Amino acid sequence: MNVLIKSATIIDTKSEFHNQTLDILVEKGSISNIGKSLENPKNYNEIALDNLHISQGWFDSSVSFGEPGLEQRDTIANGLKTAAYSGFTTVALNANSHPIIDTNSDIVFVTSKSNNNAVKLLPIGALTRESEGVDLAELYDMKNAGAVAYYDYMKPITNANLMKIALQYASNFNGLVCSFPQDNKIAGKGVMNENITSTSLGLKGIPSIAEELQIARDLFLLEYTGGKLHIPTISTAKSVELIRDAKAKKLDISCSVAIHNLFFDDSVLNDFNTHYKVLPPLRIQSDIDALIEGVKDGTIDMVTSDHNPFNIEEKKVEFDYAAYGTIGLESAFGALQSIFSLKKTIDILTKGKQRFSTVGTPINIGNSANITLFNPDTKYTFTREDILSKSKNAIFEGAKLKGKAYGILSNNQLVLNTK
Repeated sequence: MNVLIKSATIIDTKSEFHNQTLDILVEKGSISNIGKSLENPKNYNEIALDNLHISQGWFDSSVSFGEPGLEQRDTIANGLKTAAYSGFTTVALNANSHPIIDTNSDIVFVTSKSNNNAVKLLPIGALTRESEGVDLAELYDMKNAGAVAYYDYMKPITNANLMKIALQYASNFNGLVCSFPQDNKIAGKGVMNENITSTSLGLKGIPSIAEELQIARDLFLLEYTGGKLHIPTISTAKSVELIRDAKAKKLDISCSVAIHNLFFDDSVLNDFNTHYKVLPPLRIQSDIDALIEGVKDGTIDMVTSDHNPFNIEEKKVEFDYAAYGTIGLESAFGALQSIFSLKKTIDILTKGKQRFSTVGTPINIGNSANITLFNPDTKYTFTREDILSKSKNAIFEGAKLKGKAYGILSNNQLVLNTK
């Protein structure tokens, strides 16, 4: 891929050209020159877009597509296209499929589906067989096949001894164990945050302590085992405090938060719209404030779209019976920029790669081009026309957002969204 990017403002604190508006010449997938008004004697394709900004390629630590087995939700091919159009050059794929991704051959299958794609797919293997929480899956074999972490997506490990053994075993090969933060016995049949809103709506609630007790348990186990733990999608102020204290103890702990848990509180459920039914549930404003502060001070390591498509039959039902989850790749950048500054938003979107066994590539001469192209100033209301996924369960439908991705230049390929 040979291309000349014209007049792009570079947002990359690891680049010597940070905050400068320059031309970038990419030849055979690598950055060969950066400067003002570069000439194009070889007549390469030129990219000149309105208010063009570029950064290192963005990363999402938690996406689900459905394939294998649930292609009616989305396919890996379309999911990766959606990611590219949304500005992501790397995504970590959950073992949220049917069958569950819990063997080395499963890892090879999903990896092969992404071969030669502009977006790099990092497969996450299930922590337990069939994500049933009974026996450990083939962790080491999956690592050898390319798994970057182990996670029973949205399913907590109820057996504390099993979690202890997982942390001890995975530490032998520097494996990253993920633990969904919910105590199911306390959560019970809850479907939203336990608060005045759940009471007024007559819906069973999930109390904050259901999350916090599970996190406290896992942190005690981590301190005992000395393993490597990631807690995905925390949602409460106390959870932030617990993880902050654990980091002060120098435990090998990381965590993420879903973008929608930074954007919406539980009051949006007043009309029983199942697009807002997510897990962990939307909480209250004081939790949101603490989560945002946790992102700012680095307690929360990464923000994820937690992209999880469902077909209409799984969402357009009574609230109690609707599936938990939302798509979010398409709205991620615009939602983050509605909360944080541009510099902080790009920092968020480019963090976390090393935790998932990959590296970032600064925008410097001689480096391979792993670049996201975007306009940070576009203000718009997110509608169904902005949805690129096969499924349409978008929590941000109707939300006012700021900023849109143009696409990516990665793996020697240029992918631009022409919509």
